[in-house]
Amino acid sequence: MKLIDDIVLVQKHSIKHASKSIIKNWPIIFTGLVYVTLNILALIVINTLFRGVLSLLAGIVFAIVSSSLISSYLYLLSNIINNNRITLQSFKDGFKEYLWKVYGIFFIAWLASYLLSTVSSIFGKRIILLTDIIKILALVLLNALPEVIYQKHYSSADSIMYAIEFIRENWLNWFLPNIIFTVILYFLTGKIFTNLFTIYIDTPMVISIEGAVRYIVAQTIFSYMMIYRGYLFKILSTSTPRKRAFMRNLYE
Repeated sequence: MKLIDDIVLVQKHSIKHASKSIIKNWPIIFTGLVYVTLNILALIVINTLFRGVLSLLAGIVFAIVSSSLISSYLYLLSNIINNNRITLQSFKDGFKEYLWKVYGIFFIAWLASYLLSTVSSIFGKRIILLTDIIKILALVLLNALPEVIYQKHYSSADSIMYAIEFIRENWLNWFLPNIIFTVILYFLTGKIFTNLFTIYIDTPMVISIEGAVRYIVAQTIFSYMMIYRGYLFKILSTSTPRKRAFMRNLYE
């Protein structure tokens, strides 16, 4: 019974704060259009400038650009969760705020992928199954990694370790709403978003009133989900079930 009471308390707290924040900070819904535009422009510039021998550097440069875009979005979420306010300045400042922390995580992921490829011959065809299992485990165990990045002051490696520990301790409270959001977005977009660092809905917006409405609704739900996750992570990572039960009035 105590477990159910705690789940209800935590989710009500997150719903209340996320609902207020999405209304006050509604412009975050449309940042997806900005990020996808910047992403396309970056691809065009990189593919134009880095040709021939320089193409070897293209992957590194694009990883830095992607890290910068993710950093900007996470900084907006940080401002919403901590100050309930975003500005054009916070959008600009965000491009460098968590840049190297995100890039460090990308590098660790690349290194793990490289090490796996070096032993692929040992596993033969089973390497495909092994890779899929590792991806699923990463999606589950590191699910709260974006929130760790902007709410905790850890290095890239320590952020990964903290994210795993957080899920171990809070898996039920965390995945219950996240699964619901995932199902809703699937019915709206026909896609399951498995990228931990998704910062916008990348489903093509059909040029029609229905298509535009569908896209905006999906982007709104996605934005609400990310804000919800932020508040959910904050309450779960800064309190225990016992503390929440003792200070119930504070969290309601």
